[in-house]
Amino acid sequence: MKLIGFCVFMYLLDSSGDFRRKNSRFGGGAHTWDVLATWDGWWYQQIAAHGYHPALIPVPGATGLITLEGNSAAFFPLYPALMRLVSSCTGLGLLGAGLVVSVAASFAAALAVYAVTARISGRRAGLAAAGLWAVWPGSGMEWSGYSESLYIALAAWACYAVMRRNWLTAGLLTCAAGLTRPTATALIAALTLAVLVELLRHRRAVHRWGDSPAPDGTGRWDAALRPLAAVVIAPIGLAGYLGWVGYRMGDYGGYFKLQDGAWAHTFDYGRHTIKVFTSLMVGHYDYLYAYPFEDVIAGGTVLLALLVLPLLFRLRPPLVLTVHTLLTIALVLGSQQIFGNVCRYLLPAFPLLIPCATAMRRLGTPALCTVLTIAALASGSYAGYVLFEVGIP
Repeated sequence: MKLIGFCVFMYLLDSSGDFRRKNSRFGGGAHTWDVLATWDGWWYQQIAAHGYHPALIPVPGATGLITLEGNSAAFFPLYPALMRLVSSCTGLGLLGAGLVVSVAASFAAALAVYAVTARISGRRAGLAAAGLWAVWPGSGMEWSGYSESLYIALAAWACYAVMRRNWLTAGLLTCAAGLTRPTATALIAALTLAVLVELLRHRRAVHRWGDSPAPDGTGRWDAALRPLAAVVIAPIGLAGYLGWVGYRMGDYGGYFKLQDGAWAHTFDYGRHTIKVFTSLMVGHYDYLYAYPFEDVIAGGTVLLALLVLPLLFRLRPPLVLTVHTLLTIALVLGSQQIFGNVCRYLLPAFPLLIPCATAMRRLGTPALCTVLTIAALASGSYAGYVLFEVGIP
């Protein structure tokens, strides 16, 4: 499914030719594949090539929203580190290495989405969920020079590890996710709550079984220490990077000041999102970072996510999935940012696909393939071309 949508995206890029007239840093390039590593992808290549130089540099005379110069410290380090590693090991350029990392991570992410969904609703639903993830409105980022696929692979496998009570694995994966995207805040909170529930369960087991091993063979202290170790390990990646950036900048709130001053990205408790929706409903585009076509698709994606939420709750998924999904949505909708990018920012909320996939498992194989193929053909436009060429990814 992903390959179909990707080929349509490449065809649309080539047939329009608009990218040939754009700056190679901002959606342009000599070849269609160059577009895949523009915008944020350019920053990741700079980090892979030159490392970080964190700084808060004022724009001379600036008094509006953008008062600081952009800096690579706004982008987390694991993805560019893997780009550099793959480039060194294979001889590929940084663009090619980044695409290799993203494509490989996308397969790992799809497999994780399958595994999580199959554990709840069966294998057929798992296959449908993996297919839906490949055609989600933000899925154009999955095969590009962006960190989305890597983060979702880590987050989804972390959730699966929690579901299997593989606590140390979950903690390590969450730590790695925290080195990939700031959205890991939601994953860390979900893991922590899951651990608290596990410790309450363990406490009841201790009252019942005393110092003896539990029926599953786990010892009293081993059953408690592993979840606690996961909670300690999980935030190290995110907190460590933010702390290092703050230390280098001489301001421990430096990362957030950079996001606000250089990109106008800040948590505003949903005021910007409300402004966008009230404007879209009356056909106005007088809000920050307005891109009409992209924003209409993003608005539809948000409404779809909110409609699916009650259906997800009805399935009573594990706590880690519920908390991770709710907090991811809250972080996305509660932030001031380019609204059209909401489609890709919601990609980590993959449990939203579970109710749809559960319903689709009733379809026969030909019908299921037909539905996903049509969605894949359409996704080349709304999930790829619209994000990279009509808006700003």
